[in-house]
Amino acid sequence: MLHTRTTAAERRRALREQLASGRLLRVPGAINPLSARLIQDLGFDAVYLSGAVLAADLGLPDIGLTTSTEVAARAQQTTRVTDLPVLIDADTGFGEPMNAARTVQLLEDAGLAGLHLEDQVNPKRCGHLDGKTIAPREEMVRRLRAAVDARRDPDFLLMARTDARSVEGLGAAIDRAKAYVDAGADAIFPEALADEAEYEAFRKAVDVPLLANLTEFGRTPLLDTRTLESLGYNIALYPVTLLRLAMGAIEDGLRTIATEGTQEPLLPRMQTRSRLYELLGYADYSAFDSAVFDFTLPPGT
Repeated sequence: MLHTRTTAAERRRALREQLASGRLLRVPGAINPLSARLIQDLGFDAVYLSGAVLAADLGLPDIGLTTSTEVAARAQQTTRVTDLPVLIDADTGFGEPMNAARTVQLLEDAGLAGLHLEDQVNPKRCGHLDGKTIAPREEMVRRLRAAVDARRDPDFLLMARTDARSVEGLGAAIDRAKAYVDAGADAIFPEALADEAEYEAFRKAVDVPLLANLTEFGRTPLLDTRTLESLGYNIALYPVTLLRLAMGAIEDGLRTIATEGTQEPLLPRMQTRSRLYELLGYADYSAFDSAVFDFTLPPGT
């Protein structure tokens, strides 16, 4: 009802247990707290908060313009409404290693189950665009060690993302991933792998949980869950899918209203009022309100 009934610690343990199970977790990216509720309602395993989506929600490009406090505030709004573990994109940690340490604690306090830090320089670039610059390996290792030292809950997942594949090549990306695991990373996010063979090579070389980033219109093929399971991956991530679906529908709807002067043709494509109320739990709020206020005062009081 008003908020999740589970604790952040319980959700972190749940994510750890799911990753240890060996099965593939399906993790869509939420665009707002309500969509996180829908992700849970439809049976997915966890929720993701993409830095690109959080930036776009503010009308900003994904080039490192958001702040750690903006991201933490949005995260807390999301973790309040879902019992699923929530994983968040923490970019480069929003600064130097000390900033990365503070970011870890801010995001722990926001109720998240984990985050990933990437090895780009600050400000970062979208992982599927040209022009990225990779931080020296030693600098990323310091970033990760600072994050590990700052973590207070050992179940809070620290994932390292490497963007080295498109800059330094696959071998360098694998070598970096190994160094990041040695520095304390619990899982690895290899960005912009080119094909199944590269996914397989990464899996053979790295023995911690691996994430497959299935973003549309990027460098990576949109592998299905059966293929990813056979490759031994642990997370299938759909980071921007819901934003793209929503914005496409919004733009089409606005064009329809502008050209036809009414939203009538759009009704079959809309979520109904009853479905929205069901998702929001209106009946639960009504029952709670009645239970609290279902009394009368005696005369004269």
